[in-house]
Amino acid sequence: MVLFGDIGAVFAMGLIGAGFVVPTLVIPRVFAPRRPNPIKNAPFECGQVPEGRGKMHFMMQYYAYLLMFVVFDVMAMFLYAWAAAYEPLLLGVSSSWMMTIFIGALLVPMAFTVYMAGRREIW
Repeated sequence: MVLFGDIGAVFAMGLIGAGFVVPTLVIPRVFAPRRPNPIKNAPFECGQVPEGRGKMHFMMQYYAYLLMFVVFDVMAMFLYAWAAAYEPLLLGVSSSWMMTIFIGALLVPMAFTVYMAGRREIW
């Protein structure tokens, strides 16, 4: 990868990724059976033939916890990257204040999520 530098490595990884994805999408299209019949088209749930109507109400009791996970996941990813490559900004100014603003910006949706988790009547 010396020939193209860092951007060449990125393109090489993209080609390798495409090399894995394309066969995964093409092979099932080529070898999949194509003769539909009523048995193959019937709904199938966990080895059982479904009975009655499908449920329309989805339980959302863990939705707030999902939101908390997403906020903490993004926060942890950026904090790790910042800590791994910690360097002063231009003119020797510390980048800690930038991370303080970032964490403060992510605490707003986290506070909203905690508020929504306490409102049991909407779930």
